[in-house]
This record gives sequence, C-alpha cells and structure tokens, in this order.
Amino acid sequence: MRLFHGKSIFRPVSVVLALGLFFWAGCAVNPATGDRQLALLSEEQEIQLGRESDPKIAASMGLYSDESFQNYVQDLGRALAEDSERPHLPWTFRVLDEPVINAFALPGGYIYVTRGILPYLDSEAELAGVLGHEIGHVTARHSVERLSRAQLTQIGPNLVGVLSPRLENAVGLVLAPLQLFDMKFSRDDERQADALGVRYMSRQGYDPQELAEVMAMLADVSAAQGGGRVPEWLSTHPTPENREENIREAAAETVVTADPPRIGTEDYLPHLEGLVFGDDPREGFFRENSFFHPGMAFEIVLPEGWKTQNLKQAVQGLSPGEDALFVLSLAEGSSPAAALTAFGSNEGVQTLRTSRDPINGIPAATADFIHEAEGSTGQGQVAFLYHGGALFRILGFGTPAGWDQNGVAVNRTIRSFRAVTDPEILNAQPARIRLVTVPGATSLEELLRREGALSEIEHVRQLNRLEGNPTLAEGKVLKIPSGARIPGGE
Repeated sequence: MRLFHGKSIFRPVSVVLALGLFFWAGCAVNPATGDRQLALLSEEQEIQLGRESDPKIAASMGLYSDESFQNYVQDLGRALAEDSERPHLPWTFRVLDEPVINAFALPGGYIYVTRGILPYLDSEAELAGVLGHEIGHVTARHSVERLSRAQLTQIGPNLVGVLSPRLENAVGLVLAPLQLFDMKFSRDDERQADALGVRYMSRQGYDPQELAEVMAMLADVSAAQGGGRVPEWLSTHPTPENREENIREAAAETVVTADPPRIGTEDYLPHLEGLVFGDDPREGFFRENSFFHPGMAFEIVLPEGWKTQNLKQAVQGLSPGEDALFVLSLAEGSSPAAALTAFGSNEGVQTLRTSRDPINGIPAATADFIHEAEGSTGQGQVAFLYHGGALFRILGFGTPAGWDQNGVAVNRTIRSFRAVTDPEILNAQPARIRLVTVPGATSLEELLRREGALSEIEHVRQLNRLEGNPTLAEGKVLKIPSGARIPGGE
C-alpha cells in the first residue's frame, strides 16, 4: 500500500476552410526538431498540465526517499535541459519509488526515472542518455502533439482503470495507478527522442554511444526474463527497428564537447550503494491471497480468485466477473464511528445495518450500504478500523445482481483484518544494492560464494552485464543485491 457520432461528409466549403485555417494556426515549427507541428496547447497550458500532474504522480507512485540521489538526478537533468532548445521550462527531475525499469516525461519539463532502472545503468553517461531521451520528448512536444490531435478528434485523455465502466465513478474511488494520459509514444517519436538525447548528452560532454548501451541492456534484460515481464520502458517506449544501430550511427556523427568524452562510471556507481532493489516488502506483500504490511503491522485475507494489486495508496481487488471491487486505504476522521457517519452523509449513499463491534480486538465501525447515482444502484459494505495510530477504510462495492456472492466474500475479508505480531513479518526488509570490489582475479561464482550471494547470481549477471561464469579482474566493482528478508520468499 503505497491508490462519436457520424456526420455528413458534404460540409459547407466555409466550414472546411475554417477548419483548415484553425489547423494551420495550431501548427508551428518546433525549434528542437525543425518540423512543423500541431500544437493546440500553448506553452503556458503545457507547463500548467505538467505542474498539476506532478504531485499526483508523486502521490500515486511515491518518491524515493534518498534525498542525495534525488538531488543528483535533478542536477544532472537540469544541466542537460539548460543546453536544450527549451531551457526556460521549469525542468523537474524525480526518482520514483518503483521497482519497474522505466522512465517517462510529462508535458512542461517534468521527467521521472524509477529506482528500478538505476541499478541496471553503469555510468553517469548512461543516466544522462536516459534523461536526455526524455528531455527530447518534451522539447519535441510529443505529448502536446498527441493531445492536440486528440482534441481535434474529440478524444479526451485516456484514463486507465481496472473496473468496468459501470463501477468507475462509484463513491468517488480512484482504483488504478495514475495515468493522466496514454504515455505511449509512436516509433517516430522514439527515433526523434533518441536523436535529441544524443544531441543533449553530447553537448554536456558525455559519450553518446552510452545511450546505445542502455538500449542493448534493455533488450538483454527482456531476453533474460524470457520475454515475460519485459522492462516497463519497452512497453511505454515502442522499439523502432535497428534502434541501437541508429543511435550508434547518430553518435558517430555527433561532435562531443569533451575530449575524451565523459563516461563517469566512478561518479555514478557510489550513488547506488544501499539502493533498494526490487519490491519493498516494508510497503506490503502478498502470500497467495493474504496481504501483510510490516510497516503498519496488519494482515488481511483477500477473496480467493480476485485480481489483487498493492498500490502506493491502496490495496485493491477485482472480482472474477468484474462486477465487484475491494479497496483498503487510509481514511480521515477522529474515530471509526465518526468516519462512518461522514461516509453515510455522501450524496447517494444510504447506510444499513451499522455496527460498532470491534474486529479481532480492533476498534471498528461497519455498515452495509446502497449507492445510487445517475440512475444506477450498487450495493456494498464498508468498515473503518483504528489500528496502530491510523484509521483504515475497507470498502467493498458491486452490482446488485452479484452482491449475494460477492458480499459474502467482502464481509469475510473485512473480518480477517488483524494485527501482526510475528517478528519475522514485522522485520521484513528489501534487498539493497551493495558495491563489492573484486580483491583479486577470481570467478564470478567463487566471489559470490564468498560474499554469501550465490543465490543472486542471475540478478548479478543482469546488473553487471555478465555471461556465464567469467573470471573477474582485480579492482572490478560489482553491483550485488543483498540483505533481503521476506518471510516465505524464494
């Protein structure tokens, strides 16, 4: 827990002419790409969109708590952006507390990298390439162009949810990771952002060939994972054919402002020491359909067969028939009873069969309820519990037709909420990156055996771009995940 209708094609000439003039007025030459571009959003509107979206992204996905790493990425990103064609934007660079391998940009100069991609990078130049690529999406105004085309075709931002439409707006819930609009770019956008990334990192003296190394790494990680859970970057950034080759060709033709070009391995690697690697069990983890939260010291058993997800702000579940949902989140209020009263005062909500009986010794207030809105009716059950100095809300909601069965499952889940006292669960810890300098020529397996990390050999190979059991040279620095303590984990 970390929450068209068709119209006649015979339009009057005046209307067609007006649309043409409107389209042309929305086009301008982009200074970064040199292309004429459709942009119905002004730069001020673009900046405002990013500024309003940034805190929502931070709340939804979470910011990584290492302030020094945040400052490092911000300083590097700003230096790159100041040498771009749009240095005046309010450039903001953030590290998100997400284990997936990803980076993305919002309009107006808001750039994000996940902590998940950072340990797979080998140098400051590679990080500069990632940031330069995302800066390129902003300077090329790719998001603005897509939003502008969407306006012309009356297609609004693509809000992504996990529920069927009849439940999406129920009781004001937010039930999916925040996606303000579809972040996927076209293949042409990716080629353009690659070229701009090469441009910006070269202006700062970084070796642009390092961006090609990032693309090779992403492909290798995907192949090593059997094409299953591919890096998130590859799902949000379509891979053009010959992308790595195209970057290398562009890099070979680019003038770098430093001789020799900067790589910055020694500058980058020390920042990785202690970086959280993979999922952080302190923020909750599943064991089958049981959810444990060591940080808040509770456990709850979710309905069997439901699709479940642990988000930054909520734990949620969706019934197999997609006709009911379950959400566990923090709530506001002075007590469970006061929170339940406030819930019942919401428009369209009618509470039934209320109770203030404790649940497994935890102060609680519960109620069945009916929710009516826009001619549709839903049924549900809600519980507010005070545990560990925090007020929790557990809510189940669904269509009346399936509520007899789903309601039983939700009630069972609510009643399963209990305090955790098992020290093994309470002391769960994530893996963290440890930097190990090879003391003398030795094989990878022998080194990991001495370090007590032989079980992490596949991760070590991916993080350090190694194959098989190579002989490691004295002085080589390895990135090794270590220290994970997850009850029942592999």
